Amino acid sequence: MSSAVLVLSGPSGAGKSTIINAAADSIGDFYFSVSTTTRAPREGEVEGRDYHFVTKEQFEEGIENGDFLEYATVHGNYYGTSLLPVKEALEQGKLVIFDIDVQGHRLVREALGSKVVSAFITPPTLEELEKRLKGRESDSDDVIAKRVANAKIEIEALDEYDFLIINDSIKEAKNAFISIANAARYRMSREENREFTKKWLSQ
Repeated sequence: MSSAVLVLSGPSGAGKSTIINAAADSIGDFYFSVSTTTRAPREGEVEGRDYHFVTKEQFEEGIENGDFLEYATVHGNYYGTSLLPVKEALEQGKLVIFDIDVQGHRLVREALGSKVVSAFITPPTLEELEKRLKGRESDSDDVIAKRVANAKIEIEALDEYDFLIINDSIKEAKNAFISIANAARYRMSREENREFTKKWLSQ
């Protein structure tokens, strides 16, 4: 088993975080990609778990070096997805997990190529998604409506993903996720295939 990149996408309320946490002990050593920011840590936030906290100078140096998959400025602070901890985790043989939207999936595919395996996670129906969002009692009706509208757009990109996980049962969704995560580790990139072929033919 080798390092791998696993991209997870799906609407808010699909249960992505719940599935990852439930499967954490069964997928080997992994790194969950977190954003990098120049803002100061808030009380209770932990470096490497909530964000990677850097200075403005460090962030801008990363931009110049092309280290960021994507970045933006929000309220005077930079936020972005740095490829440096991702590449470091891959060199350590870890499974790198991204929880990102459809556009982010496209960017990761473009940046990391054939090493990427992806899965789209969703409740079985749009009606069930709306029910779960309302059941959380954490969003206003307007926010829920926006999340549902966005889910309708994201599901149209389903054929861009390698796998579909229908989260009708956490246990079944967790098992599906574990299978996909382990399969991702056995998948070889085109570069690895060429290297193996060259070595195989030379012996």
